[in-house]
Amino acid sequence: MTVDYFVMAAYLLGIIGVGWWGKRRAASKSDFLVAGRRLGPLMYTGTMAAVVLGGASTIGGVRLGYTYGISGAAMVFAIGLGLLALSVFFSARIARLKVYTVAEMLSLRYGDTAAVISGVVMWIYTLMLVVTSTIAYASVFDVLFDVPRWVAVVIGGTIVVGYSALGGMWSITLTDMVQFVVKSLGVLVLLLPIAVVRAGGFSEMADKLPDGYFSPTSIGGQTIVTFVLIYTFGMLIGQDIWQRVFTARSDKVASWGGTVAGVYCLVYALAGAVIGMATKSLYPQLASADDAFATIVRHALPTGVRGLVLAAALSAMMSTASGALIASATVANNDIWARLRRRTATVSGPQDDEIGSNRLAIVVLGVAAMGIACALGDVIEALTVAYNLLVGGLLVPILGGLVWKRGNLPGAMASMIAGGTTVIVLMVTDGLLANEPIYYGLLAGLVAYVAVSLLTRPTEEAVVQAWHRRLAGEHAVAAPELSVV
Repeated sequence: MTVDYFVMAAYLLGIIGVGWWGKRRAASKSDFLVAGRRLGPLMYTGTMAAVVLGGASTIGGVRLGYTYGISGAAMVFAIGLGLLALSVFFSARIARLKVYTVAEMLSLRYGDTAAVISGVVMWIYTLMLVVTSTIAYASVFDVLFDVPRWVAVVIGGTIVVGYSALGGMWSITLTDMVQFVVKSLGVLVLLLPIAVVRAGGFSEMADKLPDGYFSPTSIGGQTIVTFVLIYTFGMLIGQDIWQRVFTARSDKVASWGGTVAGVYCLVYALAGAVIGMATKSLYPQLASADDAFATIVRHALPTGVRGLVLAAALSAMMSTASGALIASATVANNDIWARLRRRTATVSGPQDDEIGSNRLAIVVLGVAAMGIACALGDVIEALTVAYNLLVGGLLVPILGGLVWKRGNLPGAMASMIAGGTTVIVLMVTDGLLANEPIYYGLLAGLVAYVAVSLLTRPTEEAVVQAWHRRLAGEHAVAAPELSVV
């Protein structure tokens, strides 16, 4: 595999170089955190698709296809549906807010108290996303290169932390575009057709695979509903996703670019499931379904192509890891640490200080994520925990604040506490992968939000009017004239 190692090494060095080049663009807080809010439709679409399709979507998507057949596409399909819903119904309004974090939006809508709690929940969620992507690329190294897990984590993690800290969102955007192209070529253009051909085509796969592998519902209706509740709704409110929305140069770019990225996700979902089915047909007795992706790559692809597809897998994982890492650092530095020091991100000092503090947060949280990844092992389990906490605790107050005028601060606080607590308790009692935590967590949050909002005083009319003016973009700072395709 000497040639494959060379291809992968060249790719990784190229990513580092692109990240270093992006450092020159990070001259202000806006550049570092949201790429100056000036991405055009091409770059916005590519980077949005790159950040939502990571290790869980690639390794996990193939694993589910290996285990359940075509219905294994349900998880990634739910992610695509969520991105479509966000782009069609909410992204234009979100982009016009001109904020940096979800917690800032909640602060504008409800007050600073809501922002503190939501910031903590969002920070945990984004950090767990970094961990899941780190676990994913470590699993590839485990199978293919026979290196200890911690070595794989440190090598990959150091690269991600390095280019993320160099230029912030600009470096991440530029590297994501490279990763999007490599991922599309590696997974969709090369691995998918080669795997199907090696398995003998769909007719031979149908003869070899267990019954139900071509059924779209064999994974179970309840599981599909849970995927929709967790991942579709999670796409609507995640800091890592919103922070990409903030990079769009206009609300139209956010809406149309996100829609195209959502359609791409649906295609990627089907591709992952089919690759998993082909792997099951060829290697039906793998010790772990998590090894399905690496196994089909190692045994089915020719030299050189194998290296490119492995680079594509790393692209998927690193793009999500870097996006989640800067999101986690942004929340920690601007929503938690700054508020604990009784100062906001907008008055926290000179721009250079703000860039430096965000760089430091990226490094610290990146090292922490590497440590957690060494201790955990199940990428789907870790991702489910992250999304359960996010959706159960924050979905209702965030969407309620966008669509229901009567919602107020006491209602939002009650919803966060009721939904988050219910999710945590049921994950402990019923299991991390159980369906009940998200079902009852959402129900508890919704009931608390509506009941408490109706039983307490409405938000002051002046605050509501200021909020609606902000949503309309009337007081937003104009985006720079320079834009990027």
